[in-house]
Amino acid sequence: MAMNRKELVAAVAERSGNTQAAVSDVLDALFEVFTAQVKKGEKVSIPGWLAVERTERKERTGRNPRTGEEITIPAGHSVKVTAGSKLKAAASE
Repeated sequence: MAMNRKELVAAVAERSGNTQAAVSDVLDALFEVFTAQVKKGEKVSIPGWLAVERTERKERTGRNPRTGEEITIPAGHSVKVTAGSKLKAAASE
């Protein structure tokens, strides 16, 4: 079962002793920082936990699923999230 934002905020508030409103504000600020850094092409790294970075995708050839016609998919950007060692270790427990 996946944890949604509301459940995450409640769990962090309980463990940290902060209000849910304060935790929600911190999460909003955290994701604003992630967004700003990724937009600039800079990596955000939290050692042991995760890293977030913008990646470049080259132009490539694909197929229209309806017609089977070959199409060109333009170059663009994507986001890569990598789990750190502590997060990987928790997944294997």
